[in-house]
Amino acid sequence: MTTERLAVDGAHVDASTPAITRAADALRQGELVAFPTETVYGLGARADRGDAVRRIFTAKGRPPTNPLIVHVADLAAADALVGGLSGDARRLAERFWPGPLTLIVARPARGLADEVTAGADTVALRVPAHPIALALLRAAALPIAAPSANLSTAISPTTADHVMKGLAGRIAVCLDGGPTALGLESTIVDTTRSPCVLLRHGAVTHESLAALVELTDGAARVVDPRRAARAPGGHARHYAPRAQLSVVAEALLAALVRDLAATGLAVGVILRGGEAPAGATHTLRLPGDAVGFGRGLYAALHRLDDAGCDAIVVVTPPSDPPWAAIHDRLRRASA
Repeated sequence: MTTERLAVDGAHVDASTPAITRAADALRQGELVAFPTETVYGLGARADRGDAVRRIFTAKGRPPTNPLIVHVADLAAADALVGGLSGDARRLAERFWPGPLTLIVARPARGLADEVTAGADTVALRVPAHPIALALLRAAALPIAAPSANLSTAISPTTADHVMKGLAGRIAVCLDGGPTALGLESTIVDTTRSPCVLLRHGAVTHESLAALVELTDGAARVVDPRRAARAPGGHARHYAPRAQLSVVAEALLAALVRDLAATGLAVGVILRGGEAPAGATHTLRLPGDAVGFGRGLYAALHRLDDAGCDAIVVVTPPSDPPWAAIHDRLRRASA
C-alpha cells in the first residue's frame, strides 16, 4: 500500500476541501486515515465497522485489550451516538469540548464495533479542537475511532513526519496539518463512576475538572496488558522511544551521562536550561514552562531516537500540578 500524504492548511479548511473529501471517502470505505488534532496525530477508522477498527490494531501492532477513543464532530453528535450525555459527563463536555478532554461514558447498545471498547460496557468520547479534525469528522459524517498514529507503545506523533516514519505503507492517507499545538494526549475522565475518576493527565488539569465535578485521581494505576483497560494509556510502558529513557534529578545528571558515555553509548539529553553535561552526544533544550515543555517533548524524543542515541536522559520536571501530564508520560516512557 502507498500512503497518500496530503497537505492541508488548517486556517483554510472545511468539509469540501479536496484533501478532506479524499480522506473522508477513505474512512467511509473502511480504510485508515491519520490526521492532526490539537494533542497528537490520530489514526482514524470508522467506529461502526469491526473490520475497519481491526485495521488500526494491525497497523499499530496494538493489543486488543487497549480500547480506542471515539472522535465526534460536536456535542450533538455525541448525544446522538450514546443516547444523550447527562450529569457529570454533560457538565464536563459543555465546559471543555471541543478540546483535549476524553470522557468515559456508558457504551450505547448499537452503533459501535466491539473492538472499539475492548468488549467493555463503556466508551471513550472526545470532540477535538482542531479545524482539520473537525472538517474530517463533518465530511465523513461518522464516529471515528482514533488512537495516536504511531506503532504501539512508541512515541506519539506530533507531526506528519512522525506518522510516516512509523506507518507509511500501512495506512491509506495521512493529512499533514503541521505540528500539533499541545503535543500530549488528552486528559481522560471516567464519568461512569461516582466520584468521577481521572484516568490520564493532560492539558485539562485536575484542578479545573474538580471545580465542576467530584473527582479522584487514578492516573497512576497500571493496567495489566493481558486485561482490557477502561481507557488508553494505562499500561506500564507507553509513549516510549527506542532508546533507553532515564529521568533523573539535576544533581545526578552529570554522573549518569558520564557513566553511560563511558560504556560507549550515544547519550541524548533533554534540558530545561543549564549547560550540557560532559559526554552527551546530543543535547536539546525545551522551554521551562509546562505547556512549552509538553508541546516539544515528543518531538525531542523523536529527534534523539532518529539521531541514533542509545540512551536518553531527561532532568526530572518540577512537581507542580501543571507538570502532572509530563510526569505521567515520562514515567511510562521509561518503564
